[in-house]
Amino acid sequence: MNTNMPNAGSPANYSIRHAAWILGVDSDKVCQLIRIGVLPTVRRRSRLVVPAAALRRLLSGGAR
Repeated sequence: MNTNMPNAGSPANYSIRHAAWILGVDSDKVCQLIRIGVLPTVRRRSRLVVPAAALRRLLSGGAR
């Protein structure tokens, strides 16, 4: 059985909890960043998620 997944890359969106883990902060801090407009979110199936591109931009120092 072939278990290769050619299109399996990094996800396009992260949950708030996963984004907090990636950033090394608490979920409350991520919520604060969302509230003040530093970290954008999108709604997917009634959940707020953080786009991977926005998270990469914040990690690279490209945020305000």
